[in-house]
Amino acid sequence: MPPTRGLRQPGAAGPGATAGTRWISFTTDYGQADGFVAQCHGVIARLAPAARVIDVTHLVPPADVRRGAAVLAQAVPHLPAGVHLAVVDPGVGTTRRGVALAAPGGLLVGPDNGLLLDAAAALGGVTAAVELTNPEWLPARVSGTFHGRDVFAPVAARLAAGAPLAGAGPAVDPETLVRLPQPVVRPEPAGFTAEVLTVDHFGNVQLAAPATLLEPLPGRLRVAGRDAARGRTFGDVPAGALVVHADSAGLVAVAVNGGRAADLLGVAPGDPLRINSDTGVASTVECWPGG
Repeated sequence: MPPTRGLRQPGAAGPGATAGTRWISFTTDYGQADGFVAQCHGVIARLAPAARVIDVTHLVPPADVRRGAAVLAQAVPHLPAGVHLAVVDPGVGTTRRGVALAAPGGLLVGPDNGLLLDAAAALGGVTAAVELTNPEWLPARVSGTFHGRDVFAPVAARLAAGAPLAGAGPAVDPETLVRLPQPVVRPEPAGFTAEVLTVDHFGNVQLAAPATLLEPLPGRLRVAGRDAARGRTFGDVPAGALVVHADSAGLVAVAVNGGRAADLLGVAPGDPLRINSDTGVASTVECWPGG
């Protein structure tokens, strides 16, 4: 088989190269039923055989960039310093850019669709950004629908092996990077209304609100018209009861002891949820202004 451009083992890193990190985290919406994840692993293994890959998840809901961004941002502070490869890319093959970002705590590689920026903030903020256009870093034929394998994985592997960020392509002004709309958090006299950020495997409802908003609230609360208690963990309420607590990411979360809060409350990511003190005033899910 003739050699394929872009799949040769990277040579010695030149001036300005990062130290070879040997760690790559990998987050996608590819699922587990197909060979997509394995193909990306194969590209990484060919270009950076010493790299170790941590699969964060490949079960982000398809094309759910906000969910992918939240998962990535909450994971990266607890991962080894390295390259964070993330692909949730409904715009693959369009004019959206592929980018690599530098932050004090690591490098990030993926589509320029808002997926990477919360994670970059968690790693200290973007200090440099490049567009992934260097043909020498890519295979001769790039699929129009699988940039995870043909663009992002090769770049992540080369960076993990010590190649310089500038080698991936021209510099990008960080201010031009695509940002997701900020989730709404609205403080109120007796509590707050906040957007559901994620619903996890257990049905726990994570809000976009920082846990500090719980500090002035009493022990008895109302959530979507239902009685709830403020607690530290699930077992602080009886089985089947709602508990509002600070989760492991420092955000407000609503859970049911032994149950699924998302099902009980009938909410999904993007829905607003009001939490306020048990003052006899009904607490309901409502639309945002103009929604």
